[in-house]
Amino acid sequence: MENNHHSITIIPGEYFYEMLQRIKQRPGMFLGQCSITRLRAFLDGYMGSRSDLGLPPTQQELEFNQFQEWVQTRFKISSSHGWDSIILFYSADERDALNNFFELFDQFCNSESATREEMSQEKLTESNLSLTQERVTV
Repeated sequence: MENNHHSITIIPGEYFYEMLQRIKQRPGMFLGQCSITRLRAFLDGYMGSRSDLGLPPTQQELEFNQFQEWVQTRFKISSSHGWDSIILFYSADERDALNNFFELFDQFCNSESATREEMSQEKLTESNLSLTQERVTV
């Protein structure tokens, strides 16, 4: 009898963003067609599979979980619509929405530190403003 044992090799490390870049380069190969709805289904399947296998989320996957809130803030949306629905609403069609996703995702990745710096700068400005107001009232 033939032995058909297969092994699964788990490669540790961060590759989520690299996977998104590969999808960006060849969306038809990964998604079948250029569609933000299909991207969302692909990513949901990916995350669900990792969870089913008992694999903990990577740092990049945890960061990506913040993309929903970032998109809601960016478009000033407080509803429970997913990031894909919000982007699609502001796009011409599925293909345009997929292109917009990758543009927004790049901004999300690049603005994380800028956002923190802006928040720190705003807090500093607020502190200086309150100090100035206290001096005026004294």
